[in-house]
Amino acid sequence: MTSPRTDPVPAPRTGPLIAVLVGAAFVMILNETILSIALRDLSVDLGVPTTTVQWLTSGFLLTMAVVIPTTGYLLDRFTPRQVFLTSLGLFATGTLIGGLAPGFGVLLAGRIVQAAGTAMMIPLLMTTIMRLVPEERRGSTMGTITLVIAVAPAVGPTIGGAILSGLGWRWMFWLVLPLAVAALAVGARWLRLGGGGRVVPLDVPSVLLSAVGFGGLVYGLSAIGESGGGEQPVPPWLPLVVGVLALAVFVDRQFRLARDDRALLDLRPFRSRTFVVALVLTALVLLCLIGVAAVLLPLYLQTVLDTGTLVSGLAVLPGGLMMGLLGRPVGALFDRVGARPLVIPGAVLMAAALGLFTTLGPASSLVTVIAIHLVLMAGLSLMMTPLMTEALGSLTDELYPHGSAILSTLQQVAGALGTALFVTVAALGSAGAAPDADGLHAAFLVAAGVGVLAVVVSLLVRRRPAATGRPAAVGAAAEAE
Repeated sequence: MTSPRTDPVPAPRTGPLIAVLVGAAFVMILNETILSIALRDLSVDLGVPTTTVQWLTSGFLLTMAVVIPTTGYLLDRFTPRQVFLTSLGLFATGTLIGGLAPGFGVLLAGRIVQAAGTAMMIPLLMTTIMRLVPEERRGSTMGTITLVIAVAPAVGPTIGGAILSGLGWRWMFWLVLPLAVAALAVGARWLRLGGGGRVVPLDVPSVLLSAVGFGGLVYGLSAIGESGGGEQPVPPWLPLVVGVLALAVFVDRQFRLARDDRALLDLRPFRSRTFVVALVLTALVLLCLIGVAAVLLPLYLQTVLDTGTLVSGLAVLPGGLMMGLLGRPVGALFDRVGARPLVIPGAVLMAAALGLFTTLGPASSLVTVIAIHLVLMAGLSLMMTPLMTEALGSLTDELYPHGSAILSTLQQVAGALGTALFVTVAALGSAGAAPDADGLHAAFLVAAGVGVLAVVVSLLVRRRPAATGRPAAVGAAAEAE
């Protein structure tokens, strides 16, 4: 087995290279939510029911959940340039298919191709930052990922609504396509990174187990969230059980394959206490970011306060923008003080905001809702960048691709879990079929409990060692002992 290539990259190119990756990732993640606002129009235009057309969003997320676990292998086997070109090539091809789609089936195929490309980008971005950026500047640079994860999904529905109000839904693809092609052209010219190129055999049974496991888990959770706990032709518990069983076999197989360095997804990051604590907290953060900020809050605005789609999108926009803008400053603070002084206050702010959401009712003002949402996003901002940087910084260089794949997979699973949990609670607590004020209040109470749990877990984040600047490999080895 050959060792990975580690050709040095000239320092002046580091900034432009990361900027290219961030720009490409922003466009791709933006596309994840830009279509959600158009589902009603698509249902009418394509002549398919809403329960079918929603697969344009669910299918995208499901594909992401299936592909992301393989990115650790892909980043080991292929160079970053090859992964980047494949990722953008797939995304641009899927965008073109979507723009030309004559019907629902072709449009769904285009979305799946888009998602396959998108799934590779965030792990590539995380791994590149960890390899190129010195340890003392990783926090501020990792803050740029917050810009992608937080702002792109937040502005997606707003941009989609603006496009839809003046143009047809196909323009959501035609306006994105030139950006994807431009990013592909720039990356093809400038992206020259070391790493990858290991002759690692692909374990096909692991790929199949991963697809069934993570796919079944996300599908089952998404089905629960979409039904609100109601009846469906295929009971959501069935794919959940199949997914959990497949994941159990998958995990056992990865541990056995790791003895010969042949694992599809190396699970050695779980030996790091720092990584595990950061991973649990990141799951709680994403649970609230997606389940509360992206699902429950718009439901409350539209069903209880009776606001329109555009107003609902604009109401959550300031919080999303603030979270993105705080990403880099918070990262710079992490470089100076470490994770603990930021994560604990962030968890307290998050719990406080979730508690305040339980006080909302039909008479609450829109200004109050926006203010509480800003507090929530400020708390999440103090947590997300430090947790991601702390988690990956505890690993050795060869585990960066697998650690980033685990974090990215967690994002999909936590998003599906948050949606399923809170929408189901809201439905069960409501008098009618649709969530009402009482049901949403019950869901916010559960979310507040998640916030309290996050505060407790945040106390487990370790203080930064007195001697800073040690190599990641040394820190990970010392911690494993």
